[in-house]
Amino acid sequence: MKNLDITKIIVGPVRTNCYLVRRVDSDKVIIIDPGDEADIIERKILTKALKPIAILLTHGHFDHIGAVDTLRTRFGIKSYMLEQEKDVINSEANLGRAFGIPTTGHADILVKEGDEITLDEITFKVIHTPGHTIGSCCYLVEAEKVLFSGDTLFYHSHGRTDFPTGSESAIIRSITEKLLVLDSDTVVYPGHEMDTTIGQEKALYDFY
Repeated sequence: MKNLDITKIIVGPVRTNCYLVRRVDSDKVIIIDPGDEADIIERKILTKALKPIAILLTHGHFDHIGAVDTLRTRFGIKSYMLEQEKDVINSEANLGRAFGIPTTGHADILVKEGDEITLDEITFKVIHTPGHTIGSCCYLVEAEKVLFSGDTLFYHSHGRTDFPTGSESAIIRSITEKLLVLDSDTVVYPGHEMDTTIGQEKALYDFY
C-alpha cells in the first residue's frame, strides 16, 4: 500500500464503503462503489483537489450504485462493471425498490474475468466472484497487495446470498477458490464494515 492513498467514505442508509484510490504522488483518483450521497463524495474529492478519472463498480445493488450517474455526469468520466451484472443494475434485482429507494445506474464499460484495467498507472485485475450477485466482482491491485471485495468478502463474514441471483455455494467457491489463494498479506477493503486481510480470513474458511 505504500504507493497508494485510499480514502474510505461511508455513505447511504446501509453504510456502504465508497473508496477513493490514487497514487500518493498523483492528483488523479478512481472512485469505487459510489453508493449514495454524491455531494459528500464530490466534496471530499474537491477538498483534496483531486481529479476523478473513472468509477469501478463491484456489483449492481442500489447501495453501491446510487451516486454513479451523478458523478459520471459531474466529472465527465466512465464507469466499469462486470458484464454479467448488466441485467442486475437496472432491474428489480438491484433491490432499490424493495428497500424503498428506487435506483438506477449505468456502466459505460463492461469487463470480464481476468481483465486488467490500468488507470493512472494503477492496474486493477478483475476477479469474477459470483454469489452475492451473479456478476459480483473484486478488483485486485496485485502490485500493492490490495483487494476491493465489494460484498463478496467481509471481515470474518461474507455478503448475503438470499437476494436475486445470489448463491451460497457460489460465494463460498468464489472466496475459497479465487480470494483465499491470494497472498496472505493482501489487505481487503470490503463494501461494508472494517478492513481485513486474506490471512485473517483463511482460518474462518478452512473447513470448506
